[in-house]
Amino acid sequence: MMEPGLYHVLFISTALFFIGVFGFLTRRNLITMLMSIELVLNSVNINFIAFNKYVWPNQLDGLFFSIFVIAIAAAEAAVAIAIIINLYRSHQSIDVENAEDLKF
Repeated sequence: MMEPGLYHVLFISTALFFIGVFGFLTRRNLITMLMSIELVLNSVNINFIAFNKYVWPNQLDGLFFSIFVIAIAAAEAAVAIAIIINLYRSHQSIDVENAEDLKF
């Protein structure tokens, strides 16, 4: 079975990145916006792993960066979900327009 090359992996990563950016810019629901950010971060992880495997196969830098990004994404998701829950409790909605009240 043929192994996918670097360009195939980069194509999938680029598609994930632009799906995430499109979802972030077009959605008004905070949870779908959070999922779009996670798609972008997963796209970055795929790039780190792909370049690590195909450009520097004897090093583990891409793997360590990916683990670091996953840990940061988990912390970011926990904080974002806590903010979304508090917004829902106070406004009974998770629409982006209602989040402007949290500025002050």
